[in-house]
Amino acid sequence: MSEICRSLHRLFWQLPKFGFPFDSGNIPRNGIYILFERGESGHGMDRIVRVGTHTGDDQLLSRLEQHYVRENKDRSIFRKHIGRAILNKDKDAFRTQWDIDLTTKAAKAKYAETIDPLKLKDVEKRVTEYVRSHFRFVSLRVDDKMQRLQWESRIISTVSLCEECHPSKDWLGQYSPNVKIVNSGLWLVNELYKQPLSEKDLEALTIAALKAT
Repeated sequence: MSEICRSLHRLFWQLPKFGFPFDSGNIPRNGIYILFERGESGHGMDRIVRVGTHTGDDQLLSRLEQHYVRENKDRSIFRKHIGRAILNKDKDAFRTQWDIDLTTKAAKAKYAETIDPLKLKDVEKRVTEYVRSHFRFVSLRVDDKMQRLQWESRIISTVSLCEECHPSKDWLGQYSPNVKIVNSGLWLVNELYKQPLSEKDLEALTIAALKAT
């Protein structure tokens, strides 16, 4: 599995990498994204720390903007994970409020007097600063929804099963309250340790990547 993971890292490393700000014209409408984090290494390259996609048509750019641009942790579980780790590292009791989902009007009304809006805004900004300064990504065009979801799952499983991909001792994810993030070294809790990429899958990914460059 480590050899396929090494080939996977090498493949994505060859693709154009973007950070913030990124040009929307460089992002395919449909596809998967792979995040690398500053200070994290795997197979002699930047280590893959998150893989994601989208379910709706033409929503890849929107998904990336939910991570990098829009300061709303309830629209990005990735942002919520980052915030939890930051607050946990600081031993900040606000983590309990950070976990509350305020997506619906009913929830906003229910917790209006519970959540400190200024503190929430401050943590959102800290998350934004961390994401923009620490993460770069590559994207791969995949138009078919089922193909996107399958590749997302298998890439995640491949990296999580790799015996050579380990987080550094200073990785922020070490402070996550979620043991799946701590143990996997990935900002993910789903699709871990399932069916990894086969050699055939890797060949198909390589072909798709070559078309994108």
